[in-house]
Amino acid sequence: MTAHDELLTFLTTTLGPSGVLCDDVDIARYRIDWAGAQGGIPLAIARPATPEQVAEILGYCHRNDIPVVPQGGGSGLVEAALPDRDTPELVISLERLNGIRHVDPINFSMSVDAGCILQTIKDAAEAEDCFFPLTLGAQGSCQIGGNIATNAGGLNVLRYGMMRQLVLGVEVALPDGRLLCDMKALHKNNTGYDLKQLFIGAEGTLGIVTGAVIKLFPRPQVTRTALIGCPDVESVLKLYAQSRRSCCDLLSAFELIPRICLELAIEVAPDLPDPLDEGHPVYILMEVAASGPVNLDGMIEALFEIGIENGWINDGVLATSDHQAKQLWRIREAMLEGQQRRGEHLRTDVSLPLSALSEFHHRAQLSMEETSPECTVIAYGHVGDGNLHFNVLPPPTLEQEAKRSLLHELELQLFDIVAEFSGSISAEHGIGRAKQAPFLETLTAPEHEIMRGIKRQLDPRGMMSPGRILPATHD
Repeated sequence: MTAHDELLTFLTTTLGPSGVLCDDVDIARYRIDWAGAQGGIPLAIARPATPEQVAEILGYCHRNDIPVVPQGGGSGLVEAALPDRDTPELVISLERLNGIRHVDPINFSMSVDAGCILQTIKDAAEAEDCFFPLTLGAQGSCQIGGNIATNAGGLNVLRYGMMRQLVLGVEVALPDGRLLCDMKALHKNNTGYDLKQLFIGAEGTLGIVTGAVIKLFPRPQVTRTALIGCPDVESVLKLYAQSRRSCCDLLSAFELIPRICLELAIEVAPDLPDPLDEGHPVYILMEVAASGPVNLDGMIEALFEIGIENGWINDGVLATSDHQAKQLWRIREAMLEGQQRRGEHLRTDVSLPLSALSEFHHRAQLSMEETSPECTVIAYGHVGDGNLHFNVLPPPTLEQEAKRSLLHELELQLFDIVAEFSGSISAEHGIGRAKQAPFLETLTAPEHEIMRGIKRQLDPRGMMSPGRILPATHD
């Protein structure tokens, strides 16, 4: 019996026949992600249904030097969860580990399995008059374990923080097969090293998150959404600073949308109306929410007056119904699909100090256009947390090889400019494989040494998601 046969026998015995997939047709969807990136052929797809099964699989793989990659909903954008193209790996899908364990509306917490779909969690929170704030375009398919492993951000970071701030406790299957259980639903716990933070954002390289305790918040009773047309990015940032003051801590989203993105959205969804009478260079999609009796309309109208007086606002519309608000948010969703339909393009999610964002935007756009005058720059994002998705559509006439060469050159230029502004090359998408080379260039010697030491301590055989974040090693 070959080592592969022994692995399949072990998996079938441990998980049952429905817990293992090997057929080419069955495994096809595990080899591709939302962005269309293609992975290699895995050894098999293991589908455990309990945390103990996940740990048992990792223990077996640890003893037999079998590389493993955990996989969630497939909506990551840095190729961290795709099986390797050169070395066959065992894919561990968390899709069957998908239950809600407990909701505590008094403690404002929820215990969940790692494979639970984000939208399911949001619905369960709402049923208890609570709110889980993580909001992503892929929330109907992404899994909370993947959100934790990638330290997901999304639309509400400026008010609620990233996933790292929303996790109270975790349960993790370690590379050697042990199960680390730190599922305390405590809002304050200052006892030694905060071990859960090692696994949040680690992209599956240190272990597999099997469960978590997450924070809930009071469900907003009143929400107001507005779309605002602005003359330039500098005006947007001044308006944001005023919004933070005028709207107190009730501002939950502040999204920069250039005109080209609005046009892409309408291209994909022709039923979407152009929301303002005239086109504007940039727009802001903002949301303010409160769980008590607050006059949000008056708050936003006062902000409009200040913005118009100072020349930061050209025009705007305040949604007067849930339907109108959803139509405005459809712009944000449809523009992503519009980009995707344009084919292969440079996709980044850089992070800058807010005070430097306008100058960076200007410098970066000039740099891209000087190198490729026919390219199309699409820079949008979460202004409130300094996260700019600076994307570039290459000239459509380029051959595939020339297109990839150009996109690589533009990425290097962009990351050099990010470094000049002391920014980050990844605000929320992570590193995975796609961003590993530029990430390694940014590390100082102590940072690299500490990261490598953590990886070596937890995964001495280097079998856990090898080649993601850090280069693969076999210590």
